[in-house]
Amino acid sequence: MPKSQMHAPEYSVETVDGKQLNVACWRHKGPANGNRPILFFNGIGANTEVAAPLPERLNDRDFITFDMPGVGDSPETAVPYNAIWMARISALILDRYGMGEIDVMGVSWGGAMAQQFALQHGRRVNRLILVATTAGMIMVPGKFEALSKMIDPRRYIDPEFMKKHFATLYGGTHDPHDSKGHVHRIKPPSKMGYFLQLLAIAGWTSAPFLPFMNIPTLIMTGDRDPIVRPINGQILHALIPNSQLEIVPDGGHLFMLSHAEEFVAHVRRFLGEGDEDGAAEAA
Repeated sequence: MPKSQMHAPEYSVETVDGKQLNVACWRHKGPANGNRPILFFNGIGANTEVAAPLPERLNDRDFITFDMPGVGDSPETAVPYNAIWMARISALILDRYGMGEIDVMGVSWGGAMAQQFALQHGRRVNRLILVATTAGMIMVPGKFEALSKMIDPRRYIDPEFMKKHFATLYGGTHDPHDSKGHVHRIKPPSKMGYFLQLLAIAGWTSAPFLPFMNIPTLIMTGDRDPIVRPINGQILHALIPNSQLEIVPDGGHLFMLSHAEEFVAHVRRFLGEGDEDGAAEAA
């Protein structure tokens, strides 16, 4: 579907539970056709603009995401938060935008938030997509070389640093334009914002609860991801009863960028199964 089918994102600052959050919502111009909105949880330190390629490609449905405190255009807060609190806030934001049943997608750190949301608000989640993520504490750590570059703040503000270490950070095969475009969309988080995101899932794990979750789930992982090793996707697949696992060949941590067409094709097929069911029920 052409890009003209998608409105430019609507930005608003919403105050929810005392937190001011920058929300971005892409509205589909055409008929809904049974397609549910997507609630998207981004990776750590990543602002809403980083997600822009996704709604542009998945442009047959509404798409909503927001900046965590101290990230992007959301002001930082000195008050810590946790995954449970942010899942509640996410649900309240959806209510304000008139979004009932939704599909949920999360990448990396956001994959943990997506799991928490699905466990906490399962009745409004149609399908769940987990990308390059883990079950929290129950995980196999990534490579030290990649993790050490990941915590270096220069990856947010220095295009040359990102270009030089893109393969080390994110693994897999990639086009040089991937790193350039990725850096262009990044707004560096505040130090407090980054710290609070780390703190939010410190000690968190979904592992004991996932076997009781019956939401259809697509788990995607790159076979050359140095940050979230592929075995973590296999662990999630073993824990979630109604799940399917897709391992992307030559995919690194950002295979959503480097293998965008393959990624979107998997997502469309997975969501299409649920959308057809929803459309049939509506008819």
